[in-house]
This record gives sequence, structure tokens and C-alpha cells, in this order.
Amino acid sequence: MTRIARRSLLRASATLAAARAAFPSGAVAQSTGPETKKATLGYIALTDSAPLIVAKERGLFAKYGMPDVEVNKQASWGGTRDNLVLGGASGGIDGAHILTPMPYLMHTGKITQNSQPVPMAILARLNTNGQAISVSKALMPLGAKLDATPLKAAFAAKQGSNKVAMTFRGGTHDLWLRYWLAAAGIDPDRDVETIVVPPPQMVANMKVGTMDAFCVGEPWNDQLVNQGLGYSACITGEIWKDHPEKSLGMRADWVAKNPRAAEALTAAVIEAQLWADDLANKDELAAILGRRAWFNVPPADILPRSKGDIAYGDGRKLAASALRMKFFADHASYPFRSHELWFLTEDIRWGVLPPDLDTTSLIAAVNREDIWRSAAKLAGIAAADIPASTSRGVETFFDGKTFDPAAPAAYLASLAIKKSVA
Repeated sequence: MTRIARRSLLRASATLAAARAAFPSGAVAQSTGPETKKATLGYIALTDSAPLIVAKERGLFAKYGMPDVEVNKQASWGGTRDNLVLGGASGGIDGAHILTPMPYLMHTGKITQNSQPVPMAILARLNTNGQAISVSKALMPLGAKLDATPLKAAFAAKQGSNKVAMTFRGGTHDLWLRYWLAAAGIDPDRDVETIVVPPPQMVANMKVGTMDAFCVGEPWNDQLVNQGLGYSACITGEIWKDHPEKSLGMRADWVAKNPRAAEALTAAVIEAQLWADDLANKDELAAILGRRAWFNVPPADILPRSKGDIAYGDGRKLAASALRMKFFADHASYPFRSHELWFLTEDIRWGVLPPDLDTTSLIAAVNREDIWRSAAKLAGIAAADIPASTSRGVETFFDGKTFDPAAPAAYLASLAIKKSVA
């Protein structure tokens, strides 16, 4: 581990240890409910924020003893980070619908002011699948799909002026976009300029020609297609089937102070995930999310892809695809530690995190799958739906690459294009 990385982890660990010592879980053992009725959560207008919105709309937070939970819209992932740094007690937020790598980047101080670590906890995965990589209408004739190779010559001819957008450096959309490009021999650090655009602004920026391609979650890819501004080259489930995506992230000091409330929040989210996954509820879900108070978009931009009905915009169509966004099915809600190791490994690949980062200790500090397990029991989840292992095992990607959680260095070594090597 580098000196900077070690210092960051030590500071974060010391802060977290102090919080846990001050508020041990046993201190509330005699309590019959959450320590607090309130938490302030953030969300970005993306379909995968649905579990938080559904839990609020359907009274599930209240059901589990937390009637005063607020779910507040954030303008960008950078804004989410800044409000988490502030914390709910200082006018910010206690937790959020968040890109899975971000709690790790905050915990190590990688993306915070003055590199000051903000200890974080991941309590649940909010979804798998449900993102896409979309390309401008002007480049549609080239025919780039899951294989981005048709773009290689076009990008080479205009080297330096090609822009591809994602939502946050080191976040999930950044990593899907980079994986897709690199698999086609396109270096995302040299052959294109990668820019950051908040999810709700993607379509407007494509309309004015700001970028050639972007990666974002729904409903913005479908909205792009509906407005005739471009097409989806691929959906991210085609890159990696049932890949992890967003998480429920909380400040670790809030979790340490309110362990029963953390469990209650997670149980409410799990129940909301079960409801949102039911195909019979998709119309109502789209109507809820589309409201002005939440996304302020037509439900028609949300509904089809939430059901797995995908019109790519270039003539291809899928109906009832198994690669639709999942909230609970197939263990979508459980925060597998092996998945978080992949995100950290990819951020090492692209130089966001140092090559000798102690990933084992970091994941042990941030990933609170133990809270998920207790919350799942509280929510009445059957034992068969609770994973036996913290690892989902070896994962396979569309280009034939495999990620073995037991050998991340071997995975990195197998990749031809990378910025940093473990």
C-alpha cells in the first residue's frame, strides 16, 4: 500500500473505530426499535433509485419505525458526495443511492476535499443491470454495438476531439464505458476525451453535440432514443450479465450510532425492492418515478426498459429481456464483497486507486453485508434467498475475460489496455 493510501485508510479506520466504540451495538440491545426515526437520504434521478422512492411513497420506512426519513434529490454525484461529507446533522445527507465505488473513494479520501477520509458503509445493493452505452445519431451508420470496434477508425481520424461522457470518475458508468472501449482496442485515456456529465443532463448535452457517446442509467438512454437523438449501442447487462450497480451507502458514523435504525432502513429498502421487481407493479412504478416531485419525465421513458422491453434505436429490439434492471431477484439486493473487489480492481486498472491498495481491509471496513443479512430476516426474506457466501464466484464478461475474486492480479494482467497494474 502506498504511504498516502495507508495514511488515508488508517485515518478512516481510526475514525470508524472511535464511532463504533462510542456507540456499540450492544448499547441499544434493550431497545425495541430504531434509535432514531429520521434519516436524510439522497438520490439521483435514475430508475435504480426506485427502492428509496418506493420505500418513501409506500410508507415502508414508517412501517419499520422510521416515519421521518427524507429522500432528497441531488443534482449530481459530486453533489451527493459533498452532502455526505456534510452529513445530515449539518444540512447535508446521512446516506444515499450511490455509485458502488463512491463509498470506497470517500472512505479513502480519494475524492474528498484535502483528501480527508469520510468513513462510509454499504448496507445493500440497490440493483443489478439497467444501464446502457448510447451513441450519437451521427455515428449510427458505423454500426457500433456491443463490439465498439467500428468506432475505432472514426475516433482515430479525429483524435483529440472525440468526447465520451460518464457520470463520475471511477464510478460504475465510467468503468462500463472504459471496459467497452478498451475491449475494442480504444484507449479511453488516449483515443478519446472522457468528460463528466450529471445523469439528467446527458440527453440535453447529446442534443447540442457535446459528446459522441455516453454511459448512464435509465431512463436517459431510452429518452435519447424516444427523442431520435441517438441509439443504445449496448445495455450493460450484455457486458456483464447481472452486474452490480448502485448501492445504499451511509456515513459509517451514522450507522455506528444507529445500528438498529440502519437495519430498519435496510429492511424497508429490501421490501421496496421486492415490490419494484414485480412485473405487475411496473406501470405504477413508472408513474411514481415520473412524477414532478421525483424525476419529472414521461412514464413512457421509464416503463419499457424497466420491463425488459428494449428498443435500441437502430432497429434492434428485445422483449421481456432477462437483462432488465433487477432490484431483488437473483440476489440483486445482496452486497457481494466479490463485486466490490471488481470495482476496486478496475479503479486500480485506470489509476484511480493505487496498485498496492489493501483491498481486503478496505472492503471489510466498508461492506456491511452483516447488516443486510439481519435486515433481510427482519423483512421476512426466506433463507433460500439469502446468499451463503460473500462471493458470487468467477464472473465472465462479453469479451471472454474472467474475474476470479481469488486472483484479481491475474485478471489485471490479462487486460491489454490499462493505466496501472497491481
